[in-house]
Amino acid sequence: MKSVTLKELGLLLDGVIQGDDTLEVNSVATLENAKSGQLSFLANSKYRSQLEATRASAVLLSAKDAQEYQGTALIVKDPYVAFARVAQFLDTTPNAAVGIHPSAQIDLSAHLGEGVSIGANAVIGANVILGENVQVGAGTVIGQDVIIGSNTRLWANVTIYHDVHLGQNCIIHSGAVLGSDGFGYANERGQWVKIPQTGGVRIGDRVEIGASTTVDRGALGHTEIHSGVIIDNQVQVAHNDVIGENTAIAGSTTIAGSVTIGKYCIIGGNCAIAGHLSITDGVHISGSTNIIGNMREPGLYSSATVAMENRVWRKNSVRFRQLDELFLRVKTLEKNLKTPD
Repeated sequence: MKSVTLKELGLLLDGVIQGDDTLEVNSVATLENAKSGQLSFLANSKYRSQLEATRASAVLLSAKDAQEYQGTALIVKDPYVAFARVAQFLDTTPNAAVGIHPSAQIDLSAHLGEGVSIGANAVIGANVILGENVQVGAGTVIGQDVIIGSNTRLWANVTIYHDVHLGQNCIIHSGAVLGSDGFGYANERGQWVKIPQTGGVRIGDRVEIGASTTVDRGALGHTEIHSGVIIDNQVQVAHNDVIGENTAIAGSTTIAGSVTIGKYCIIGGNCAIAGHLSITDGVHISGSTNIIGNMREPGLYSSATVAMENRVWRKNSVRFRQLDELFLRVKTLEKNLKTPD
């Protein structure tokens, strides 16, 4: 198990040590569950009551919180970001693959960079280019003409169709499918006529895509996910969507085709975004929100109703259908109440 002194962490985080800087920690934990040898953090005031009772060897604290704490602390500007940095430094997650497994099927035309690892039963197609230190997990399939940048990690059973480009330092989790066909059809007298999806997928650097998430290829042109985007599990990104830099999308959200989402947006879980819309930079959308129109101004947007007893919900749903009628009645009453000029 890896361990590090507080002095070393202070240099890493540009922090100030309160107490013994030679003390060593080997992992991170919550205030409530931490044990000796672990580092904890206080980033939310509602957990302040747990601070004095914690058994952590040291705690990441803001300067204000450190004034009220008698134990060993590492004082930093943002304890939560500092926690993330320390967690990365002490991370013990194994590699997706080590070496090249003899059962891997690698096309002779594929180019593998130095340090590439490929797991058991993985398949690498024609003209694939894998950058340095790419990790390909067991059972992963990479189609022809795919390009994957250095230090990108594909976990087990990822499927990447043809003509998909991934940047450097990406993480693609198990079950993700990149480059599957978009949902494009024409209707001829009741019969569906498939429209070939001839575009590709272009993904920037430092993108993380969650388990069982699907990113469809473009119908014409490419589906684009720009650098720094993070996408949770079981998200649907449809054909020709464009997602701007450093946007975050939580689980089970569905994005229909030809949607453009700006930079630095945060989209909560279980949202539904209708097709051919534009969402500007800096939009925050609460979970379970349905978006059916363009969003041209940054800010926080919400829609879904809260849970309530079924009998109350049934009454309110009837009243909701009566809103238009009620609006017209009120408008008529207001008009009749106006004093004549």
